[in-house]
Amino acid sequence: MRTNSLTLPDHLRHWAETTPARRAFTFVDHPTYDSRGVHRTLTWRRLHVRTEAVAARIARTTTPGDRVALLCPQGPDFVIGFLGALSAGRVAVPMFTPDLPGHGDRLAAVLADARPSAVLTTRDRLETVRSFLVDRRIPALVLATDLVPDDEDGEADRWEPPELETGSTAYLQYTSGSTRVPAGVEISHANVVANARQALTAYDADEQPITTVGWLPLYHDMGLVLSIAAPVVRGLLSVLMDPADFLQRPARWLRLLAAHPRATSAAPNFAYDYCVSAIGEEEKAGLRLDGVHALLNGSEPVRPATAERFHAAFAAQGLPGTAHCPSYGLAEATVFVCAARPGEPLRRFVLDRDALAAGKALPVALGDPAAVDLAGCGEPADQQVRIVDPARSTALGEGEVGEIWVQGPNVGRGYWNRDPQTRRAFHAALHGAPGTWLRTGDLGTMVDGQLLVTGRLKDLVIVDGRNHYPQDLEATAQDAHPAVRRDRLAAFAVGLDDGTEGLVIVAEHGRALAAADRAPEEVARAVRAAVSARHGLRVRDFVLVPPGTVPRTSSGKVSRSLTRTRYLGGAYASAGAGGDAA
Repeated sequence: MRTNSLTLPDHLRHWAETTPARRAFTFVDHPTYDSRGVHRTLTWRRLHVRTEAVAARIARTTTPGDRVALLCPQGPDFVIGFLGALSAGRVAVPMFTPDLPGHGDRLAAVLADARPSAVLTTRDRLETVRSFLVDRRIPALVLATDLVPDDEDGEADRWEPPELETGSTAYLQYTSGSTRVPAGVEISHANVVANARQALTAYDADEQPITTVGWLPLYHDMGLVLSIAAPVVRGLLSVLMDPADFLQRPARWLRLLAAHPRATSAAPNFAYDYCVSAIGEEEKAGLRLDGVHALLNGSEPVRPATAERFHAAFAAQGLPGTAHCPSYGLAEATVFVCAARPGEPLRRFVLDRDALAAGKALPVALGDPAAVDLAGCGEPADQQVRIVDPARSTALGEGEVGEIWVQGPNVGRGYWNRDPQTRRAFHAALHGAPGTWLRTGDLGTMVDGQLLVTGRLKDLVIVDGRNHYPQDLEATAQDAHPAVRRDRLAAFAVGLDDGTEGLVIVAEHGRALAAADRAPEEVARAVRAAVSARHGLRVRDFVLVPPGTVPRTSSGKVSRSLTRTRYLGGAYASAGAGGDAA
């Protein structure tokens, strides 16, 4: 089979013809807390039949180039709807259902920006979706994919799939930022297939098949590529569960990893810490993780200590010490950019904090008070990565910190209907290098061939002319007092009356804490002392807020920018605070 110019629908058709009875996707539902899981499986032939039926219906009710939004729950109809939209030559818009708590405004903003002519959902969400569209005055045809029959009056048989241009847009991947109008990255058919191949090569799936096991939302870039695109390109089994089922009982994820050969999965850093804290010895009993092939860690800063805790917690269950794979990517590059390879030990780099903030990666001892512990995110996955001085557009050398720039077949076409932003981010010129480059907005450095991601350019906290990475400040704050809820806090700078900037930290307190154990003044004193001692920085305001108060993006990351906006707007004025009286 020639693969250089094939699209995802082409690959799907190939596997349906050559391996029709082989399992393609298995969806595991957990209807009760104690359920071991109800499995529903689609073979390659069945997946193709359902996809063709939905594609034929989409083609009959829309025109080429129309956007088709996916407002389906995690499950088979999301996969069928996504592949059906692509097969019909329409532009898919992967999103979530309106009942995802706290994200209704974001969903409405995406739909207003994408202007879909059709919305795909399922029969049990049909009325919810229709009501949402009416309430938000969004005109679109609503179609339940599971109500489309396999063959309605021979519609699917009469329908001829269009010839897809590999350079045309396959879907819009909306970024997860929360303060501006959401931006949809145009991912072409060629982009997604290229990135799927890059991921498959990076995780050693070219020669020996893997089984992808996932709970990440399918509307998230990492979930979509690892759990849909890569399996379709390689003909692999993809095993999926709902994110809510993982959060309710994380041992379910590990049981699925144990049940499938060469299991490969992905999760953000917090999920590994969550497994360590939430899975007890009783649930570990009988669990064997010897066959786990690769566990990707990405989407948020990767902490070497988390990987060590996770391995220590499950080493007795046979978890290989070389399975943890820190990775780096972003929606503008489809998703995967760099990846540590499975089978290799975790690469950790202990660097001087002040030197790093000044733009240099200088090693120090692990116990040094100024130490920053970073994980190596591996090498570029069949693409070019440069560390660049963004002010001069010149490449920097080994160990120098700058903006991460990317070039490769996986880099998207640009932002939907945003030409100025597209030119700035996707058409950057690097001095002395051919072609255009993607400016990621992320800061990093290359050391010993490994990419180290140090932070976001826009999130830098600059006080008295010194750079501070917010994740370092947040790590210090959450370690300062047990009342501070881990990974649920935001550090940012605000302008002061004298024209300078000051540091503010907004942090959630832990759940089920007695009031005496989370006295705001006591917590604030501990955080101030720790930040001052470790960073030489004064905390101008510390605010302790209830759980669920610090906003997060649809992919689960804390939104520092939206927290800052809410802080400046007075949203936290009534919370227990440790404000600076000076």
